[in-house]
Amino acid sequence: MQCADHSANLRRALRARHINLMTLGQAIGTGLFLGSAKAINLAGPSILLGYAFVGVFVFFMMRALGEMAVAQPVAGSFSRYAYEYIGPRAGFLTGWTYWFMLMVGAMAEITAVAIYMKFWFPAVSPWVWSLVALAAMGLLNFIAVRAFGELEFWFAAIKIVTIVFMILSGLGIICFGFGNGGVAIGIGNLWRNGGFLPHGWWGFASAIPMVVFAYLGVEVIGFTAGETKNPEKSLARAVNSVFWRIAIFYIGALFVILSLYPWNSIGTQGSPFVLTFERLGIRGAAGIINFVVLSAALSACNSGIFAKARIVFSLAQQRQAPRIFARTSKSGIPGWSVGLTVAASLFGVLLNYIVPKHLFEWLVAIGTFAGLFSWAVIVVAHYQFRRQHAPQAAGMLMPWWPYSSWCTLAFLAVLVAFMFEFDATRVAVIVGPLWLVFLWVLYDVAARRDRAREARRAVGDNRVSVDR
Repeated sequence: MQCADHSANLRRALRARHINLMTLGQAIGTGLFLGSAKAINLAGPSILLGYAFVGVFVFFMMRALGEMAVAQPVAGSFSRYAYEYIGPRAGFLTGWTYWFMLMVGAMAEITAVAIYMKFWFPAVSPWVWSLVALAAMGLLNFIAVRAFGELEFWFAAIKIVTIVFMILSGLGIICFGFGNGGVAIGIGNLWRNGGFLPHGWWGFASAIPMVVFAYLGVEVIGFTAGETKNPEKSLARAVNSVFWRIAIFYIGALFVILSLYPWNSIGTQGSPFVLTFERLGIRGAAGIINFVVLSAALSACNSGIFAKARIVFSLAQQRQAPRIFARTSKSGIPGWSVGLTVAASLFGVLLNYIVPKHLFEWLVAIGTFAGLFSWAVIVVAHYQFRRQHAPQAAGMLMPWWPYSSWCTLAFLAVLVAFMFEFDATRVAVIVGPLWLVFLWVLYDVAARRDRAREARRAVGDNRVSVDR
């Protein structure tokens, strides 16, 4: 199957090592270091099964995305695939919804950077660090795509080294008693304090939305397709390794944490990463972990700017954004799209400080819903893709298609319905669809405007021909 490369003006400067670590870096962020405590409190040690269970559907979704990306490596990723295989309206809804999700994410991450920097510089106003971080990441995205890839590589490497050290040192404490006077702790904490399912299956199910939120962002890898060297090999290798890497790092790290500490004490005495490093006699453990989560926040900001710019670039190519945003610089950077993204992120940071708390929570809710909506769009677009084209991407085919597609969509539907049952997630299910309705109406208004413009142009052409 021959597919046109709609990203011909972009340069393929990202290498396999950039893509491999970027995929892992997007899946593993502050959700593991700081956000896993809430899920553990809901499900107890059974949260390990939760991460494995959700990981299966993440694997299906990523294989669907990977199969399309290898066959058609474009910068717009699933926004472009929605446009081509579902319809122009779907491409419009998907592109701008995901763009908005990333913008809200940037607001949160830039705010987090200011909080982490306060650990070392408490006297400096938080807005200064937010502005510095956004300016630095924005400038990097203006320079060259390879510079973006290099920084993402090292950001991901910092997280990976930290987690690997945590897992290995934790296993040393569990099996050999390192840092515990030579007395092996064992894994008894996995079934003490109420058992493996302390709150039953309902508690396990209630934690699944939190687990899903931790995985959101891994699909960003699709936006590198238009600028990846040899995407057939690089993307295929990165996508195929997602499941087992997530299993090792997420499940491995949480297995160690839940074995070392009673599940009902996690989050009440500080970060388990800090506690583990301190037990091993590592001085400045809190500073080390603060540096790691700082790099995770900067990484999310950096990749968010990259992905948002490529979305706008692709939307402009589809005539669903002003054409100026489809322009690229001599170095292959969509500069106008990057500029819009940085400006919108700067406005988002300002909103974060001046708007009422509930409004910001609503924005975050839209972003959360957008992630789930994007996963569903990926699966539906792939389903249509496979119906139109014979499978060709050897080693990248979505296994057990179409049954895996149906199961993934059913899982997402049940998840959305389940989210309505809880106060913390209900707002996402309410506000998210309202956002889609708003975009639906906006698309109709823009379409009518374009039809009227074409009609006026046709009338003008006819008058010119008559005069001649």
